[in-house]
Amino acid sequence: MLRARTYRCILLSIACASFFATEALAQQATSGNALGNRGLPGEGGLHSVIATANVDIYVQEPNGAPVESLAVVTLMTLAGQVYQQGTTKAGYVRFNDLPPTEYKIQVVAPAYERAMKNVDALANASTRVTIVLRPGSNSGDTALAAGLASMPPKAQKEMAKAMEMLRASKPNVARSHLDAANRLAPNQAEVSYLFGVYSSQLDDWTQAKAHWTKTLELYPRHFRALLSLSEISIREKKPSEAAEYLKRASEVEPSSWRPHAILAEAYYMQHSRDEAMKEAERALELGRGQAAMVEPLLAQCLAERGDLDKAVSTLQVYLQDHAVDAAAKKQLESLLNPKALATSTDVAGSTNEMDMSALIAAAKALPVPSSWMPSDVDDKMPPVEPGASCAVDEVVQNAGKRLQELVKNVDRFTATELVTDESINKWGLPSFPEKAQFDYIVSMEETRRGALTVEEYRERRAASKDFPEAVMTSGLPALVVIFHPFYAGNYEMTCEGLARWNGGLAWQVHFRQKKDKPNTIRSYRMGPEGQGYPVALKGRAWIAADSYQIVRLETNMVAPMPQIRLAAEHVNIEYAPVQFRKGTLEMWLPANVEVYSDWKGRRVHRRHTFSNYLLFSVDDKQKIFAPKGQDPAPPENENPS
Repeated sequence: MLRARTYRCILLSIACASFFATEALAQQATSGNALGNRGLPGEGGLHSVIATANVDIYVQEPNGAPVESLAVVTLMTLAGQVYQQGTTKAGYVRFNDLPPTEYKIQVVAPAYERAMKNVDALANASTRVTIVLRPGSNSGDTALAAGLASMPPKAQKEMAKAMEMLRASKPNVARSHLDAANRLAPNQAEVSYLFGVYSSQLDDWTQAKAHWTKTLELYPRHFRALLSLSEISIREKKPSEAAEYLKRASEVEPSSWRPHAILAEAYYMQHSRDEAMKEAERALELGRGQAAMVEPLLAQCLAERGDLDKAVSTLQVYLQDHAVDAAAKKQLESLLNPKALATSTDVAGSTNEMDMSALIAAAKALPVPSSWMPSDVDDKMPPVEPGASCAVDEVVQNAGKRLQELVKNVDRFTATELVTDESINKWGLPSFPEKAQFDYIVSMEETRRGALTVEEYRERRAASKDFPEAVMTSGLPALVVIFHPFYAGNYEMTCEGLARWNGGLAWQVHFRQKKDKPNTIRSYRMGPEGQGYPVALKGRAWIAADSYQIVRLETNMVAPMPQIRLAAEHVNIEYAPVQFRKGTLEMWLPANVEVYSDWKGRRVHRRHTFSNYLLFSVDDKQKIFAPKGQDPAPPENENPS
């Protein structure tokens, strides 16, 4: 298992290193299948027996110049199956030893439109293909209302107070803040939306509908208003009207699971079973565990289509996590009794007779977003490039190799750590930030086969007067070892596709702690000798498409931990390359970290910034002590190993 310890003493002993925020270089693809290492014709001395083909691909700008930025090139069969993948270097990539046949080529690059082209790979020849990329939008982000940001500061504060009171289901307290915000910033879509939430909490659905309709008049792409109106349409038994709202909502937020979950219900109410199944499956793909409430509806569709075994297994998996759902239990009992199912059509046979309240509650728009904590990683899936498939096993395996290199080559690393601490009050507003600077050192080693030890040491260099030292954030370096071969098997991994990241491309991988595996990465401990409480994690990692370095990591707890009053925790980590000054070794280490936590009623936002990285080589034996109050100076004559 992984052990993580925190100490307050520092011993500096270093091989020189420095911090560079540079982009990783693209790599040229080599022969062999990049996805699964399937054997290719022509390998093992069979070139004279089996004909093979080579394809040279040149990716260019409209003016004929090579596309210098990284591009991911995917070779697919005409049926759309991914065969090989590679990344360009200076606009060029080569695929060797291919079966001679016709292929589709897909190219994805930042700031360009996706390109597709067919190529006929000729036997015993090299075929040259030129693909011209057209400039395009690089954002891919869904539209967001800008009303709050444009409001006067006083109005923004009133809005924050109203939002927190509505989140606490205190509409009467929220009303005065909404009135104040409306006076300071009239005709704002977000204010109108919150008035609708206020009315819904008073069960005045007529007024709620009127406010949300006005919201769309002010801002037609208001996602939460579209979902809220669709919910009312479902209540009013107007599924076709609900479907129109939901289609608009999915155009605004293509990566959100919620419109698809409610749309599945709307289609089912219209007896469009196949469409309902399609939307339910898409909701589960995007929302994972959060969209689980759509599984009883999916099971019902499967049963009506005659796929009883799959319907039963879907419900059984659902009930493992939702054992208290009495309606789903009754539905499963009915499906397990084929005789009763064959002679009765009124057991969970229509939307009117199925209990849809749980689905509506889970899938409707979050009425009031948090004003201080980011959304859960499963609230929506960040956008990925269409059609850019990836093989999760290969991506995770290569990311694990990078971590093995880190443990093999670097015994310890030090940095200067700047911590900014903000307490969040009951209105969701931050306090004046308190700051502290630390000398920070991390040691990691393989203590025995199958186990790593990660130890942290901190010593305060300077701090503002009221910086809270009672609670210290630790365990951040250990999060990345989720992808180390020792621990990757403890998580369900899914590669969601190819995402744009920081001007480059990265494989987007979702992970979640398996129930039958130990939680060894993160835990909470009350005091140095107190009991530890392991935390099950879920999250998402962005892994560079060319180098397989982990460049970004985002985590949430799988569930709150009431036994220690830990309601929520969200961590974002941005990584950057750290290089030896006199060597070629490059390791990616945390550069910026954001930690949000709601523990024992205290809501905290902390920012950690790391600089002045120095790496300890595994083979380095020299000990150099840093003078108090100043950065350790690396020796001029030392060579990294």
